[in-house]
Amino acid sequence: MVFDAPDFDNHETILFGSDPETGLRAIIAVHDTALGPACGGCRMWPYASEAEAVRDVLRLSRGMSYKNAMAGLPLGGGKAVVIGDSRKDKTEAMMRAFGRVVEQLGGRYITAEDVGTSVADMQAMGQSTRHVAGLAKGSAASGDPSPFTAYGVFLGLKAAVRHRLGTDSLKGLRVAVQGLGNVGGNLARQLAEAGATLVVSDIHADAVARAVAAYGATTLPPERIHAAEVDVFAPCALGAVLHERSVAELKASVVAGAANNQLATDPVGELLRQRGILYAPDYVINAGGIINVAAEVMHAYDRDAVLRQVERIPATLAEVFRRADADGRPTSEVADRMARERLAAARGGKAAGPLARVAE
Repeated sequence: MVFDAPDFDNHETILFGSDPETGLRAIIAVHDTALGPACGGCRMWPYASEAEAVRDVLRLSRGMSYKNAMAGLPLGGGKAVVIGDSRKDKTEAMMRAFGRVVEQLGGRYITAEDVGTSVADMQAMGQSTRHVAGLAKGSAASGDPSPFTAYGVFLGLKAAVRHRLGTDSLKGLRVAVQGLGNVGGNLARQLAEAGATLVVSDIHADAVARAVAAYGATTLPPERIHAAEVDVFAPCALGAVLHERSVAELKASVVAGAANNQLATDPVGELLRQRGILYAPDYVINAGGIINVAAEVMHAYDRDAVLRQVERIPATLAEVFRRADADGRPTSEVADRMARERLAAARGGKAAGPLARVAE
């Protein structure tokens, strides 16, 4: 049963939706709405089983609760997954059908773009539900959130390098970027422009070839790039890349990337700490996209204001690092505690100030 799943974590709502005509098989998970309506992306992925999809959506949904709390947003945590290959199975009709599933929740969940979905898909969903963000059209439309995610990760990576390596410059540092999609590709460009030397990987050969041609990057297979001889490892593909074996093989001093749920299990955070590897908690460093989407959800989209809020991510990370150092605890554990404190304060009716400002 879902209630007995290790990742259930007292989710408020789990909705399974299907549409035989389009082949839609979708799951929406709403983890916590203490801060506001749940907001999180819709991921389309060819999961090997329904159980794998359930596990992913539960972990991602909880991560969105923590991400929105740490970013100081008036939004709860939720996520959706569509089971299928976005390159072969996805149709506009399927996306409209998913929009109808979202509409059933009456605004308790607001969907947005994620791995395997696009701004065009959000437009299609928007024909069936009002509860979608990341649209391309309209006075408050925020568009593709991935550049904002990448910008926040770039700034957060610099903050982690400053804390662990004692330098404000990325010039000459070796950075391994795993995943060159919308976010990873954008991050690779910013790193190259800052003078970093890149090692890259992706499951798509054309993306790797572009990075080699544009940035002089060297390459490694996706399953081996975590062990590259680099200063920073930036996971920007799917999650659970950090586990007992991969952590033992890491050469990097810093892990700072855009992927969600990078830790396969919670104890991995302690393994990283014991090895002296500074981990930038994923839901803190990759919050730029949801910050952008939130401005649209709140009908107050202002690109400059969004950028200013994204630029607070390094301050939030600095506070996480400071507390972790002071307590001798993993950064992942410290960030979780900070997020839970904010959620508890919201449930108790107490105001919780934007955590992104604690170190300013």
